[in-house]
Amino acid sequence: MEHRILIAGFGGQGVMVAGQMLAYTACDTTDLNVTYFPAYGVEQRGGTANCTVTISDESIGEVKSAEYDYMIIMNDDSMDKFGGTLSKDGLLIYNTNVVKQEVKRDSGITIPVPAVDIATNAGSEKSANLVMTGVIVGATEMVPKENVMDTIHKKLGKKRPELNPVNDKAFLAGYELGKAAVTKESWKEAEQ
Repeated sequence: MEHRILIAGFGGQGVMVAGQMLAYTACDTTDLNVTYFPAYGVEQRGGTANCTVTISDESIGEVKSAEYDYMIIMNDDSMDKFGGTLSKDGLLIYNTNVVKQEVKRDSGITIPVPAVDIATNAGSEKSANLVMTGVIVGATEMVPKENVMDTIHKKLGKKRPELNPVNDKAFLAGYELGKAAVTKESWKEAEQ
């Protein structure tokens, strides 16, 4: 089993944090092998940012991949740049509050997520990245949900414990959305 994940957006959207939460969780709470590789554009805030995370029960041969199994896309530029690297049957999760282009795929699972709206309802639009982290965990169960929440508390809540309830609410809303979307998609496949 190997999960190859790419998370991309612009600086300030929490792309790196989303990847770190997955990587730290897998590294600290499971016996799986993990790689995390951040890449920044030349700009800082507002520039491009992406990271790749690979989680595997075997040795990982390469940090970056030509093709990814899962993709979280936070903006249009990232969709344009990386959309073609998603495997044909891969899982695409994208932020409908920022990605305005029409997304069409012939196969695989696509989950459109109004991440900013969900995060705002949870208490802070800055937790949109945690909504997306919740979606991928809910859709794949690649790492246990409780372990991710513990990691969020340890890594993010250490400095700002007052944000733990907001972060929990954002992550869990995403988790339920991801779980429901994959179940719904599975029903569709079963009907065909």
